[in-house]
Amino acid sequence: MAKIPHDRDKTKTGNAIAEVRYVPAEPDPPFPEEEAARSNIRDIAVAHKTFRIRLADTDEGRNAANMLIDRMYSWRGYTTSHQTPKSPNLITLMAMENHSVIGTISISLDSPIGILADETYEDEINILRSRGCRICEFTKLAFDPAVRSKQVLASLFHVAFIYAWHIRNCTDLLIEVNPRHRRFYKRMLGFKRYGQIKTNPRVNAPAVLLWLDLGYAEQQIQKFGGSSNHPGSEKSLYPYFFSHHEEEGIVHRLLNLNGDSREMVQ
Repeated sequence: MAKIPHDRDKTKTGNAIAEVRYVPAEPDPPFPEEEAARSNIRDIAVAHKTFRIRLADTDEGRNAANMLIDRMYSWRGYTTSHQTPKSPNLITLMAMENHSVIGTISISLDSPIGILADETYEDEINILRSRGCRICEFTKLAFDPAVRSKQVLASLFHVAFIYAWHIRNCTDLLIEVNPRHRRFYKRMLGFKRYGQIKTNPRVNAPAVLLWLDLGYAEQQIQKFGGSSNHPGSEKSLYPYFFSHHEEEGIVHRLLNLNGDSREMVQ
């Protein structure tokens, strides 16, 4: 599985943040919604495909992301009808294959009005705030079930990380997940449990708060990023992240995309 660096890609990427060539995996790799995930599953080479990561910065893009979220949440039995509001403290990323959204994730930045996880875990999050942590939250993660590749998942996570760490200088990442997915995030990305199991009222389902030191994630990316063709004994998602050279191109694109760099870093 090869990622195409932006400055060496001969294909016009339009307003894409990243363009990635990948090999669909069979059998399924460990995605969060797959309870029987196993970290030793290998990708089997079949036809290559290409997807692009873009900002959902239009009503059309946000609606497309919401449709995927609603479809996947309904499939899992969660409360549906989600909307992604336009906010200076929230961005939504989409992974697109041709004109179809195959994955999405939102990055929410802490502000005076808080983050979504405050609704369930405000006391726990306030402890981090009291320590001076710069908090962000990854939320509304959804993937088309037909997509079976760790490359897609890792690439979308990495662009979200780049925005949080490099563009907005966040230090601590929070995510609410179903308790049965906790081990996936711990094993594949290094998250740690940061709260007791509670009911998330937004989806009417059990949830647990997980925490990740973004400094630790940066170390793992620098060590393993771009090494998916020769990961050695490393079983996390980090070998499927972009290389340092590719990461630099993504930072540049995020800062200059659509001429919004000043607005994004305010």
